[in-house]
Amino acid sequence: MACLHALVALLAVLVAVYAVAGAAAQAQKGQPRQEPLTSDYRVVKQAGHSNQRVLAMSMRCPPQCKVGKCDKGCPADMCTVVCPSCKTVCLCDFYPGMVCGDPRFTGGDGNNFYFHGKKEQNFCTISDSNLHINAHFIGKRNPTMSRDFTWIQALGISFSNHRLYIGARKTVKWDSEVDRLELAFDNMPIDIPAEIGRQWQSDVVSDLTVMRSAMTNGVRVQLKGVFNIMANVVPITKEDSRIHNYGVTDDDSLVHLDISFKFHDLTDDVHGVLGQTYRTDYVNRFNVSASMPVMGGTANYLSSDIFSADCKVARFGRHAGISMVTATVN
Repeated sequence: MACLHALVALLAVLVAVYAVAGAAAQAQKGQPRQEPLTSDYRVVKQAGHSNQRVLAMSMRCPPQCKVGKCDKGCPADMCTVVCPSCKTVCLCDFYPGMVCGDPRFTGGDGNNFYFHGKKEQNFCTISDSNLHINAHFIGKRNPTMSRDFTWIQALGISFSNHRLYIGARKTVKWDSEVDRLELAFDNMPIDIPAEIGRQWQSDVVSDLTVMRSAMTNGVRVQLKGVFNIMANVVPITKEDSRIHNYGVTDDDSLVHLDISFKFHDLTDDVHGVLGQTYRTDYVNRFNVSASMPVMGGTANYLSSDIFSADCKVARFGRHAGISMVTATVN
């Protein structure tokens, strides 16, 4: 629950901004002013859907806001009701750069899609001249399906000549009080005390920081002027498994990462599963009639290792951006 609170807090800030802007517009039109939302929230259960936690933000939620329903592809703890509008949203879809569940992406263009990849393989998610991010997929095969159920277990982030690893350790029995995050920079482990707000800062790259967004299983990773990443370790629950036929067993709770990316300096040549959606010339070719489009072309994004920039669409190191990043962060 602590790692979820970090994402909810971020959502609350965004919602508050829109609420204030909306209130100002209403005032100009002579309509009654609505008070801006607060960051307070409470957890309620939707009647008949014990697996689904609905988060109602703002203490002034009308009764109808206590229930809501997201599409079945939304992870249970990501279904959110925003008050006072009572609009139900999936946090996975709320803003560009979100990645969660059986990888469900929100692209830089604001459109949502799945990329299933393949279990125990690595795929380039972002590839630019000065930044490369691979994702390692874990998975579970349902014999009735032709593909794996997959989730992102780790990120391998390369910039300049540095390597940053963010991963979720394999876990038999999930306990939210036990930290399952694994962090390393240039092959050296990153240790941060288990207190919200405690921070690690690189001695080599002073603009690189990792801060705990929760006592366990949640961090915010920043490289000033380059990226801001929120990563949270979450399990597949037995209830999730029952609903989606994931086939979770007692020997593996399939812990994985829910991630939000924000980028500050991508070039217009960026590529990768997510990266291409930030290009100005990107054309969305998904089937608009599909309930949730699936990105194909898996072979184009396959990398040989979590830190290898050898996928077919790799851009890393092509231009002078590498030296620019080195000058900025060293």
